[in-house]
Amino acid sequence: MSVDVRVAAVSDAHGIAVVHVEAWRETYAHLLPAAVLAGLSVPQREARWKELIAALSPIVWVAVDSNVIVGWATSSNGHEAEAPRDLELNAIYIRASHYGSGTGQLLLDAAIGSSPAFLWVAADNPRARAFYTRNGFTADGATDTYPLGGVPVPVERLVR
Repeated sequence: MSVDVRVAAVSDAHGIAVVHVEAWRETYAHLLPAAVLAGLSVPQREARWKELIAALSPIVWVAVDSNVIVGWATSSNGHEAEAPRDLELNAIYIRASHYGSGTGQLLLDAAIGSSPAFLWVAADNPRARAFYTRNGFTADGATDTYPLGGVPVPVERLVR
């Protein structure tokens, strides 16, 4: 695999939406009802991604393998009133076919580098938690619930 990471263009919205839907179905099958996952829409996600990329906020990065988007990440200034760091990793998703390939690391490095940052992760997402731990993130004790597909999911904040 030869994966390149670059800032997304509006023309990448469809590929990002495909990965977004695919990754949710692969990652959250144990957290969300099957009906919620089945109802995810690539066209709806694509329209939203076009808006986000055009607005340049948050910054969107894509991982591309053989001209196919296989992952994406977003980062921005922390949107919380009392954010523990100025930089937030908003999201990072890759296709399961690229797990263990270094694609996630390339996206994380592009999105936040080695800067102090924070993120929120589903409390029951051991793969993501292990990845973030390897990258120096630790739980700071903050917890919340976040609606994923309308379903409240417990989340924890990690910082480094």
